[in-house]
Amino acid sequence: MTHRGSRVLHVGSLSRVEGESALRLNLIGDRVTHARLAIYEPPRFFEALLRGRSYTEPPDITSRICGICPVAYQLSACRAVEDACGVVVDGQLAALRRLLYCGEWIESQTLHIHLLHAPDFLGRDSAIDLARTHRSDVERGLRLKQAGNTILELLGGRAIHPVNVRLGGFHRVPTVAELRPLAETLLRARDDAAQTVRWVAGFEFPDAECDHDLLALSEPGTYAIESGTPTVMPAPRTAGPRPDGNRAPPTRTFALPTFGDHVVEHQVPHSTALHSRLDGRRHLTGSLARYAISGRWLSPLALQAALDAGLADPRQAAVCRNPFRSIIVRAVEVLYAVDEALRLIASYEPPLRPAVPVPPRPGTGHGATEAPRGLLYHRYTLDARGTVTDAVLVPPTAQNQGAIEEDLRRQVQDRLDAGDPTDAALTALCERVIRNHDPCISCSAHFLDLTVDRAGPAR
Repeated sequence: MTHRGSRVLHVGSLSRVEGESALRLNLIGDRVTHARLAIYEPPRFFEALLRGRSYTEPPDITSRICGICPVAYQLSACRAVEDACGVVVDGQLAALRRLLYCGEWIESQTLHIHLLHAPDFLGRDSAIDLARTHRSDVERGLRLKQAGNTILELLGGRAIHPVNVRLGGFHRVPTVAELRPLAETLLRARDDAAQTVRWVAGFEFPDAECDHDLLALSEPGTYAIESGTPTVMPAPRTAGPRPDGNRAPPTRTFALPTFGDHVVEHQVPHSTALHSRLDGRRHLTGSLARYAISGRWLSPLALQAALDAGLADPRQAAVCRNPFRSIIVRAVEVLYAVDEALRLIASYEPPLRPAVPVPPRPGTGHGATEAPRGLLYHRYTLDARGTVTDAVLVPPTAQNQGAIEEDLRRQVQDRLDAGDPTDAALTALCERVIRNHDPCISCSAHFLDLTVDRAGPAR
């Protein structure tokens, strides 16, 4: 073919992502005209399933949306329903929820780093292939994932779809003696996590920069995980080198109840998952956004590891916008989650009761947490009997699809401008770009607005 011809790259099924999707890339000559991430998993209609159910059920029902990150859905649902009922969970119960969430961050981020993403940087086709050449690194990842699973099993009752979470807290809380062996496991995991940061920092990273607005929760004084205020870091308004280097522009916040006014979902014809825009602009949520907005509040150990790994210093308002380096940020977040879990265990005192009462009342409640892949938002409306009359779930992958498609378009365009790569090379590049964002396809395919147009006379 020539530069004046047209090409269509079609990847029928993407590997090493959670869920099922495909990619279609259209090129005319040496210009990329379309990059479309097609999510073809069937809509799962969880929002419709929740309507008419008791207000106590969303935590258990929504946890089934994702087997890798069920805690994110459980705790977002709890926070939204509790908000509707006017209940605030604090003290040691809130600390236990944060500890549970740390376990999910450890196991989920570790799975992505070692089994899904690292093979891209080391020229391997799969985690099994990677284990042949980097056995000790894969084994370290499996140990870390097991440490995260141990937290989920102790606090949640089991590692997948925990059963111990309930409105107001837990069905049962652990004793100090039960947490002691967990601390011993996490001390070993902290060394593994620090080694993982050093390992991924040694990878070779292509030059790249994303210009999306960044969205994450923030809570001054701590690295936001299970609570916080939606915070936006605008994208640079100029392309290319800037006189202020990579310094961050000022952030702005908005109240969680206004989330739907700012993050607006819309349907696209090529995907069963809704796309989102933040105040009319493309945005990105997840590790890069969290590090940019809250990185200064990492624990001293995690922050120093980030700086030693070459990440921008968030205390100096510096921002990392290279999506390929997101694997380093995820590794730093694993180290932070281990460190934070140890802190929470050290200060633990069993609460007087495992849960606070959450009586039903009519109203609408909002909840958001930071799932490993980004900000997850829930909204529920209840009637006087506590029946769910409306439910809205906005997962991070659905929010990130516009950013993923733009990163695909830009990376392929840059590669075309540098030469005329083969279709195989472009396909491999596209898969790498998508895996930078660790998309959870199943989570994002939650709704479809189906319109049927019929022509001709009725029968």
